[in-house]
Amino acid sequence: MQNRSETQPVPAKNPEPASKPGIAAIGDLLAQAAVIAVEQGLDVDSFMRGAWSAFMEAHPGLREQMEEMHLRSRLDEMRKLGRIGVA
Repeated sequence: MQNRSETQPVPAKNPEPASKPGIAAIGDLLAQAAVIAVEQGLDVDSFMRGAWSAFMEAHPGLREQMEEMHLRSRLDEMRKLGRIGVA
C-alpha cells in the first residue's frame, strides 16, 4: 500500500518565480490597460490605485500581512524613541 505522498505530488510551498514569457505577457496586458485608461481619460493616480487594488484582491491575506509588518515597524520605531515601553 502506497502512502498519499507517493501517489500524489506535493505542491511547492514557494512557487517558482514567473517565467520571462509570463512577465512579458503581464507587461503587455498592463500596457493595453494603460492605453485604454488614457483613451478613457483616466488619470494616472486612479489607474495606479485600480491596478494596486486588483493586485491586492488577487493575493488574499497580503494586505493584512503588509499592515502587520507596518505596525511592527512603527512599534519598533516608537520603542527605540522611548515613546512606548518594552514588555
